[in-house]
Amino acid sequence: MNYYLTAIEGMPEMLSSACGALEGFKRNRYKDAFEELYLKNRAVLEALEQGYLMVIDKDQYLTNMAEALAENALSRVNACPKRGEKERLMMDLNLAMAVYVLPMILEYRGQSSKPFADKAVASWKARFPKTNLQAAEFTYIEQGFHKKYCYITTAVCEELGRPDDCYELNLLRNYRDTYLASLSDGDVLIRKYYDVAPSIVKHINQSGRAEEIYHSIWKDYIQPCIRMIENGEAEACRRLYEDMVYMLEKKFFAKI
Repeated sequence: MNYYLTAIEGMPEMLSSACGALEGFKRNRYKDAFEELYLKNRAVLEALEQGYLMVIDKDQYLTNMAEALAENALSRVNACPKRGEKERLMMDLNLAMAVYVLPMILEYRGQSSKPFADKAVASWKARFPKTNLQAAEFTYIEQGFHKKYCYITTAVCEELGRPDDCYELNLLRNYRDTYLASLSDGDVLIRKYYDVAPSIVKHINQSGRAEEIYHSIWKDYIQPCIRMIENGEAEACRRLYEDMVYMLEKKFFAKI
């Protein structure tokens, strides 16, 4: 069996199947969707591992695999005729890599898994420098659904000493899962948030001014949003929260 060909030809298909499974990236469906996708792509991961164990230049072997994966994604994006289509596809590809492809690679737990995940991230960022792809294990992402991914608000509340099930977090989570999710572009907004929020929090935490920044976010954005929700001003809350993410993205996400 030619493990190299099986692996390198299987990488683009693994990404395509992950994009096709994005509808399963929901709280009650993610675990089953991931397990089904993992079983579907396990043969590719096995070929990757067996090839890695056999070759002499292991670093170059993994580089070739990572390049094939990222280059396929780039060619798909470049083939989109319109800017809006490119942006939507790029968002889907990023999310598919983050919540399916990289977690599947790490889930295999072979000798090639962690170094290949690192290579895949590096190759991806080389072609898509504005993205902030990071490798996370399936268990980490799945557990995040129980916290419902309020990254920025959670970080602010933690800084202020509020628990994960505090009134403010539950209110905003409910707002997102009901009002935002019901909007025609709600899914796009939520995916955009998934893409940038973890990195924003990471860089705030590394800034040396986390306490000051989080208190400012609370005062200028989160408290007003909570009041708007309580007063039935759902759309005003959406605009303000989007302004917050945009502001933080400009200050912190671009520094990656």
